[in-house]
Amino acid sequence: MNSELERALGAPLPQAAKDPAAASQPAPEPAPATPRPATAPAGQFSIQHSAFRIHLIGMPGAGKTTLGRALAARYGLPFRDLDEEIVQRQGRSVQDIFAADGEDYFRQAEADALRAVLAEHPRLVLATGGGTPCFHGNAEELNRTGLTLWLDVPVAELLARLQHAAATRPLLAALPDAAALEQRLQQTLAARERFYATAHLRCTHPACTPETVHHLLTRFRHTA
Repeated sequence: MNSELERALGAPLPQAAKDPAAASQPAPEPAPATPRPATAPAGQFSIQHSAFRIHLIGMPGAGKTTLGRALAARYGLPFRDLDEEIVQRQGRSVQDIFAADGEDYFRQAEADALRAVLAEHPRLVLATGGGTPCFHGNAEELNRTGLTLWLDVPVAELLARLQHAAATRPLLAALPDAAALEQRLQQTLAARERFYATAHLRCTHPACTPETVHHLLTRFRHTA
């Protein structure tokens, strides 16, 4: 685990702090400059450092944006969606970028936006695009600057979620039917899985919740 994550997660709690009697004694509450989430019970994950980021990666339809907003609310962190950041910085939609300039241009714009967002936000929950980790060293950058969580959703579930929304996604829009969409999802996952697998954490539940992530973070804290 890199030094930034060590500072953010904090050292493992000493044995005395895990004792119920010790845990019942409230610690003095500092006066924070900004609102902070409630202190977690002894032994559970809490954010202890001013610089902390959670990066969500995974296939289109995995639920990164929905979960990201919920995690940001739970931990009192800002939330950013990388596709939305690209749209804001480029002044046009993702579909328009692909149509006018192609995927290579989009991937460079994506890499630039990623690094800009990370530079601007030391505390952050970030929902990335499905292909973000696979280009321009982005997987390494995400892992270096935060805690990366892969939402590993089965293709069958992705298909159910995307059948009526594929037209809004440039790499899926031209597919003629559900069978073609399923095949494309399987091929895309096979190509991207090695990048996703570099994440610090992996959630294999089709509907990963903030509570599930909280348990993953707590376990990671004590095993990293």
